[in-house]
Amino acid sequence: MKKVLTFEEINRLAKKLANYVSPNTVVALIGDLGTGKTTFTKNFAKELGIEENLKSPTFNYVLEYLDGRLPLYHFDVYRLGSSEEIYEIGYEDYINNDGVALIEWANIIESELPKKYIKIEFQYSLVDDDLEVRALDLQYIGDKEKEEEMLKYVDFSN
Repeated sequence: MKKVLTFEEINRLAKKLANYVSPNTVVALIGDLGTGKTTFTKNFAKELGIEENLKSPTFNYVLEYLDGRLPLYHFDVYRLGSSEEIYEIGYEDYINNDGVALIEWANIIESELPKKYIKIEFQYSLVDDDLEVRALDLQYIGDKEKEEEMLKYVDFSN
């Protein structure tokens, strides 16, 4: 489902989604530079109870945060040459380790994502000259019933 949201609404969505996720959830973030993926991740992590200041894992591919309600594995796969390279950093271990794998630039490894995952696509959008917003498309890939539950939980349905 697609909606246009202010940054404040996106921050609330990140917090609600952090309270919704369960062990072994994969959250795929897709969007151009500057659309809000890292800011979303920081709010998500804070709501999980992670005290540490999140950094972009661009040069590490993945950073681990283990002090929250669930472990958070923050991936940034922007620099991967091919989707198969994700396995060289222990991808399968991370997504099956009772935590949440949050993957920025997930479109790069789309063929390697699990059968069921949460997909959030960020797009630039302008309502008027004074209000900068983003169009977000939120889906639960692979499970329509779970998608309906999630959209209702995070107050994203119409």
